Amino acid sequence: MLKHVLGKVLGGEVLSSSTRKLGPFSNAAIVGFHTGQAHNAPRSFFGVEDFVDDENSRPYTFQKGKVSKNPNKNISFKQRTQAFLEPFTLDVFISKRFVSASLTHRVTSKQVAVAGTNSKDIKAVLQSRSDIPACLAIGRILAERAREADVYTAVYTPRERDKFEGKIRAVVQSLIDNGIDVKVYLD
Repeated sequence: MLKHVLGKVLGGEVLSSSTRKLGPFSNAAIVGFHTGQAHNAPRSFFGVEDFVDDENSRPYTFQKGKVSKNPNKNISFKQRTQAFLEPFTLDVFISKRFVSASLTHRVTSKQVAVAGTNSKDIKAVLQSRSDIPACLAIGRILAERAREADVYTAVYTPRERDKFEGKIRAVVQSLIDNGIDVKVYLD
């Protein structure tokens, strides 16, 4: 049935089992399922053959360009080793309603110590959850939790939109005053 339909669509030819020509679109040879013989069959118009190759075996994940033989080629030695030499990073988030800070291990991406003004124990003590005394309290609590986890050094790089002043500086200064050595990288 399929041979008759394809024959009518591709030029009026009716195909038999010995026929090898399907028309102008037949470029790919496919092994027949039942007979085990090679037949020429047209490539599907919307198929995934155009998107599949040896390295991209999934459809629609085709990526243009060559795969680099050396993935670390354009990465400096400092970029490759910095995560292991200075493993803990400080992340400070300040909104209009609350302040939160965390120490994260760079290699494993696990949070070692977390403190925020949204937690129940801190929320009850503070008058305001987003002013400078709240930032100082977050720094002090984060320093205590970091010392419990045996973390004594951290690295802080402000985000592009953040300036190292005011509330962010208060959190970092409170960490330094409470025994955590924080290196601040300002670009």
